[in-house]
Amino acid sequence: MRDEGLPGMVGKFYLKDNGRIANAVLVWAYGRFGVAGQQWFGLVSCVVTLGIVWAVTVSALRRGSLTAPRGVPLLVASMVTAVFLFATPNTYKTFYWPASSVSHTMAPVLACAAAVPLLRARSRGGRRCALVTALVTGLCLGTLSEEASVVVLVVLSAVLLLLVGQRRAHVRGWCLAGMAGTVAGTLVLYTSPGASSRRKRFGTDGVSFLAPDSLLGSLRGFGHILGTLLTTWAYLGAVAAGILLGLLIRGPGGRRVALPERWPLLSCAGVLTFLVSGYLCTVVAYSAFGESVTTSSRIWNDYLLLYVAVLVGAGAVVGIALGLRLHRTGAVQAAGAGVCAVVCLALAVPLGRLEHDMRVRAVKWDRQDQWLRARAADGDRVLPYKPLSVSGMVEPFRHHGRKVWPATCVADYYHLERITYSLKLP
Repeated sequence: MRDEGLPGMVGKFYLKDNGRIANAVLVWAYGRFGVAGQQWFGLVSCVVTLGIVWAVTVSALRRGSLTAPRGVPLLVASMVTAVFLFATPNTYKTFYWPASSVSHTMAPVLACAAAVPLLRARSRGGRRCALVTALVTGLCLGTLSEEASVVVLVVLSAVLLLLVGQRRAHVRGWCLAGMAGTVAGTLVLYTSPGASSRRKRFGTDGVSFLAPDSLLGSLRGFGHILGTLLTTWAYLGAVAAGILLGLLIRGPGGRRVALPERWPLLSCAGVLTFLVSGYLCTVVAYSAFGESVTTSSRIWNDYLLLYVAVLVGAGAVVGIALGLRLHRTGAVQAAGAGVCAVVCLALAVPLGRLEHDMRVRAVKWDRQDQWLRARAADGDRVLPYKPLSVSGMVEPFRHHGRKVWPATCVADYYHLERITYSLKLP
């Protein structure tokens, strides 16, 4: 990117690395600002996530002719954003590390953005815009993240099944456009020279996703992941936000909202869609990650946003039911708000510790960076390098120097022939 710009980055990804063209564009977008791009990526991605989830929430309420007190949609969106980004086992890789976030965290968020034009469409022109948006978004997702593409295809298939017998031609068209774009993008990625090179590097070229060992290993891995998710109490914040939403929304004329006639079917469909999506994502990742799919929490994010959405939906169902049964819901509202506050405080404590770790690493990194640049400018071509890891990040010479990847990346960055393993900072 430094030497060849955007065309060089796209070419490198498509021809050599992994075939992810959209990934290359996003990496260029933040990487062109150097270290500052890495530093600001987290804040920018958080604002984008919050804005998109907020827009989807507001648009869905308007589409359903529902209203809520001012600030409630923003509260729900904020809670969804908080638990999605910060309740994962490794916040650094999920949120702060752009190379992971663009593929596994931002991909499902961008998929959600495609729903906004559909929810707001009122005219034929608006519906056409929604179709084009779904097609283009699907194409981008197909060349950004294999796992997110799987989630999109499963979700849109579920929507199509739920629409059977209903007169919703424009929604069906939107779903089909999104699926067509996603499939096309995935084919571009899968057939790329970069994807072929990646499969050879991981030793998965010719390996079938449907092999019995892979399917069983993926099932065990997804079961372990489910155990982690279901025992992470911070996700209760999403349920609490949903309960508040269900209690406070009103229909036309300010009347309380009744549960949809098909709410049991919709609830079961939401849970089943999440389970199928999560398992298929694990199957896709298992060929490359093997048993480590249970510890590589960054690749869970492709379906975690769907998980959080299901929890919010479940909470909304509970909130609507309570609103219909109780004359006064003030105590329930206070309890829901309290849960949201406690979850946010609980998520903030690990962030404080992580901030300290990142600051310590940054000081050491700056020191070594300046020394390497100075020595390279003096003509040295082989220099020592001390790994500086944070939150289990892969650094050059991991496993006490036995694993040299990505040492070649560091050498290229400083215009060196190679770097050697060092136990001391210069």
